Amino acid sequence: MKRTWGILLSVLLMALCSWAQVKNPVTTVVKEILARQSKNITAAVEAMPADKFSYKPTPEQMSFGHLVTHIVESNNMFCSLAANEAPPPIKAPEETASKDILLAAVRRSFDYCTAALDRADDSKLGDTIEVFGGRKEPRAFAFIAIASSMADHYGAAAMYLRLNGVLPPTAQKKGVEMKHTEDKK
Repeated sequence: MKRTWGILLSVLLMALCSWAQVKNPVTTVVKEILARQSKNITAAVEAMPADKFSYKPTPEQMSFGHLVTHIVESNNMFCSLAANEAPPPIKAPEETASKDILLAAVRRSFDYCTAALDRADDSKLGDTIEVFGGRKEPRAFAFIAIASSMADHYGAAAMYLRLNGVLPPTAQKKGVEMKHTEDKK
């Protein structure tokens, strides 16, 4: 009898614990990643000297300015797909736009992503969305793409910064102002 009550109590406790869990765990985790990556990517764009936005590591690679416009477009597309809404009507600026314009566009795209994910919920993760070339995928694809593309974008931005003698934001010691590595010589 004690065993039956123990099992019943265990099942009841597990049920209570599941009710206390986060309502939208996938959306919640992606929002946490977004907050961190928004800060890091924005800081990376801020750190790049204005005269280096046309920099390309090799002729075949995109310029830093192009990377920034790509980030804006990716944020707008994936976050709108995750939230099941039309992307914002604002077009990304040209990659040759000024640093101030590109930085403002990045900030707006992260603000949009934050707001869009506030409207998203996990109940639609299995819905079908259309992605590259009309390919059909579950909406979960957009959430995974948000997280993975932001990691990729920050990694690329950090590489561009290092190639220009700038220490990336996440390599900075806390409380230390970002400086060009050549300033330390």
